[in-house]
Amino acid sequence: MKIGIPKEIKNHEYRVAITPAGVVELIRHGHQVFIETQAGLASGYSDEEYQKVGATLLATASLVFESSELILKVKEPQEEEYKYLTSQHTLFTYLHLASSLDLTKALINSQATCIAYETVQEDDNSLPLLVPMSQVAGRIAIQEGARFLLKPNGGKGILMGGVTGVLPARVMIIGSGIVGIEAAKMALGLGAKVTILDVNLNRLREVEEILPTVNTLYSTQLNIAKEIVDTDLVIGAVLITGGKAPKLVTRDMLKTMEKGSVIVDVAVDQGGCIETCKPTTHENPVYEVEGIIHYGVANIPGAVPFTSTQALTNATLPYVLQIANKGWTQAIQDNKALEKGVSIVHGNLVYEKLSEDLNLPYTSLDKLL
Repeated sequence: MKIGIPKEIKNHEYRVAITPAGVVELIRHGHQVFIETQAGLASGYSDEEYQKVGATLLATASLVFESSELILKVKEPQEEEYKYLTSQHTLFTYLHLASSLDLTKALINSQATCIAYETVQEDDNSLPLLVPMSQVAGRIAIQEGARFLLKPNGGKGILMGGVTGVLPARVMIIGSGIVGIEAAKMALGLGAKVTILDVNLNRLREVEEILPTVNTLYSTQLNIAKEIVDTDLVIGAVLITGGKAPKLVTRDMLKTMEKGSVIVDVAVDQGGCIETCKPTTHENPVYEVEGIIHYGVANIPGAVPFTSTQALTNATLPYVLQIANKGWTQAIQDNKALEKGVSIVHGNLVYEKLSEDLNLPYTSLDKLL
């Protein structure tokens, strides 16, 4: 199969969809790999490294799309990339369509087959292609939260771990999935006092076993409202697989917080779980509402591309090989986890949760197959 990797063009997105080591495996299985020049440079991989392992370099994204059947990306196509997608393409990337009606309509109109990393789901309900980036995002969320709590950055001027005789920062994490657990580990490592909220009591019991010094609290609007009053840093870590995140923190709650407190909404790429949060960029990551600093960067792992690109390739490569070796139709019939990642097929929206959230017509994938 002809596989193309364009350079990412989302604001300050430095990752690339595959490492040279991944290219070696694809070529070893008889596939051709086309990579846009300098696509891997920001992740630490030169054009020469890709050429050395057998990839073909192409000067522009349009040439990569024209030459390829399977397109591998990291982030969803940007507006200037819409025109490159056609019915000949299978697109495999993070899509997060629930937060963008315009993107969803553009992909439907392209007639391409679109498979989302974030909804590939194994029988145990794990999300193998989301896990590595969730680990990264959870850890960075705390680093960025700590940074913006500093007074020169607009925060209240509190040290995460405090010092002798001075209490540490109070961190509230909404959601106990991968992002929430990784954020908790980082916050605890810095010496903060951490509370995790979730509606899944079994998961909260697991949290207590894994992180016995964390306080757990059942997630209700009342409990969130009470807890947030004394919180210095809020981490939004809610995930509804393939759907919009619920708004759990309201603007009225912000009015009860101390000025200079910080909110990091990791769920922002799925619509966000903070009512006042909106997507921002690494270039301009924060803004204030009610005196509270909001961090809403939608591609947090892009800040550490050397780490993220390797972790992402490790996770995606087995699935990429299945699509490339068999074609997407046979691959999803053989692998039900991969089938759950299929969002759009030749102009048809085939992910039911998306059709509900975006109020668009739904077509059964089984009917199309």
